[in-house]
Amino acid sequence: MKIYPAIDLYEGKVVRLFKGEYDRMTVYSDDPLAVAEDFRSQGASCIHVVDLEGARKGSTPNIEIIKAIKTRSSLFTEVGGGIRNMETAAAYVDAGVDRIILGTAAVENEDFVKQAVAAFGDRVAVGIDLKDGYVAVKGWTEKTELEAIDFAMRMEALGVSAIICTDISRDGAMRGTNRQLYRELAAALKLNIIASGGVSTMEDIRELTAMKLHGAIIGRAYYEGAISIREAIGTAE
Repeated sequence: MKIYPAIDLYEGKVVRLFKGEYDRMTVYSDDPLAVAEDFRSQGASCIHVVDLEGARKGSTPNIEIIKAIKTRSSLFTEVGGGIRNMETAAAYVDAGVDRIILGTAAVENEDFVKQAVAAFGDRVAVGIDLKDGYVAVKGWTEKTELEAIDFAMRMEALGVSAIICTDISRDGAMRGTNRQLYRELAAALKLNIIASGGVSTMEDIRELTAMKLHGAIIGRAYYEGAISIREAIGTAE
């Protein structure tokens, strides 16, 4: 299983939200490039980046920082937040991003998903963010009536090769990840599944690895010193 340490960007800074709430934001660093370099020094090969401003507004305010992260770190870089049309998707691909993550747009416009998959193939993933068991959109601010497995199966049928699934209630809460959710997804789907939200202990890493998931995202647990990226990578191999 691959470990994806996370950088969430807001106004050019590295931040974390508590359960997706923008008014409960902690700033961890003013230097995202230094954070990415620390990931690489601990043995990371991948990085997960979210533009939180983009997720809210459907824009790319942090694209130059993201481009610099990719260029300077040389890590496999996946990016989500505000990718809602082919122009934005192409801008990130042209910037060297290895995988783009469609969130709100995948829910609201399946034709866009089809176009993106046709153009970029396995460089397209879909983010499935769950609030009270239902898919949430627009920076986690609005809840839909879509259930996780049903929506994931629709994305799989469209040719999407990977999903990043987040239980918002666990995100940034440091109380463990929703293992049952990932067991159910792994049993129902053939595509690559990346676990996100609440991955905060080495036991989480061991359990997710045993499920043979493609990857796990580590955010606040790294910034709070609860998990060593190097140890997590060693356990997940």
